[in-house]
Amino acid sequence: MVLSTLSTSAVHNGTPFLKPSPSFLSKGHMRSSQESIFADSNLAVNQPVFVNLRAASTDPQHYAFSATSPLQPDYLRKLLPRSHSRCYSVDIKKSSVSIGNKFPLDDVIESQQFDRDILNDIFEVALEMEKIEKNSSRRKILMGYLMATLFYEPSTRTRLSFESAMKRLGGEVLTTENAREFSSAAKGETLEDTIRTVEGYADIIVLRHFESGAARRAASTASIPIINAGDGPGQHPTQALLDVYTIKREIGRLDGITLGLVGDLANGRTVRSLAYLIAKYQNIKIYFVSPDVVKMKDDIKDYLTSMGVGWEESTDLLEVASKCDVVYQTRIQRERFGERIDLYEAARGKYIVNRKVLDVLPKHAVIMHPLPRLDEITVDVDSDTRAAYFRQAKNGLYIRMALLKLLLLGW
Repeated sequence: MVLSTLSTSAVHNGTPFLKPSPSFLSKGHMRSSQESIFADSNLAVNQPVFVNLRAASTDPQHYAFSATSPLQPDYLRKLLPRSHSRCYSVDIKKSSVSIGNKFPLDDVIESQQFDRDILNDIFEVALEMEKIEKNSSRRKILMGYLMATLFYEPSTRTRLSFESAMKRLGGEVLTTENAREFSSAAKGETLEDTIRTVEGYADIIVLRHFESGAARRAASTASIPIINAGDGPGQHPTQALLDVYTIKREIGRLDGITLGLVGDLANGRTVRSLAYLIAKYQNIKIYFVSPDVVKMKDDIKDYLTSMGVGWEESTDLLEVASKCDVVYQTRIQRERFGERIDLYEAARGKYIVNRKVLDVLPKHAVIMHPLPRLDEITVDVDSDTRAAYFRQAKNGLYIRMALLKLLLLGW
């Protein structure tokens, strides 16, 4: 009934379309059916438009739908008629493919959100993204979408990989590299107000913040998807996703592996997120190797115990490396020590991955690092085939391409 009203006879006035209903302004779009129609006007002939319908309220005359098309979104709005007898809510996205089923997550905030089924599906999409990256004819699925990157802390790999991911899929980017200093946050604007403002300009926000819990606050405020790109010493879930994806690609399995987590485990959001995520798998053993001042915190240890994951603290990196499938080295983070530079200097340089570690590391094992590194992995390790950290960084592109596709378009 609704599709019959989308006739080509009413596509001439260009009047702005009725505003979306509140029931449709939620994160993600419920999609229950999909039809294809053809729009026709003096500017476009037989351009395919894919339309998804759902009831937007209890009123049977009130529908919400989304549409994807090679046409520009603003032009598509002109193709859709205003009706006096029915109320429509519309969300229009430009794309070269039809929209699928809704991704089960509205936001990506922490590693605990994922289960094994979702992880497997994300990894399958990431494999597809590797093919898309090399095939320019399939790079347009996010055309018409805008991603805003709000980074209140410095970043190279995370920010650039997200921006590269969006652009490789045909989308556009709004970015601020140092929002703490060069955005209205410097004037005292709250994070919530910033999010409410930026969501009016973009379809998805990637947030890095210096405060633990900031991403959750942003997600509770925003009506568009939020991706946590690191919140202080809290979590970095997309890093954990790419880490687990890398382990699977490098080792060939995720169940039954042994990991050595080395370095700043107290403040390292990457190792915290990885611990939460790898606990989804069976027969996992984790060794914690760190200076006393930056030992892994009890909340992670308690979680691992509750999930049946064996863990052990050690001060002997060589012994641990000889037992591991993965040695995950991290940087001692000076920025987390505040004015206690004496503690930083005491911790720095205590555990270094070098040729001695390679000599005891199993032949099938890999060395990983979220980067940047300082002196915790010597440069002569780079030439060893077991040094996986630059391959790990490249995998971040595919994982982030997959997440953007899934959060914005669905499966």
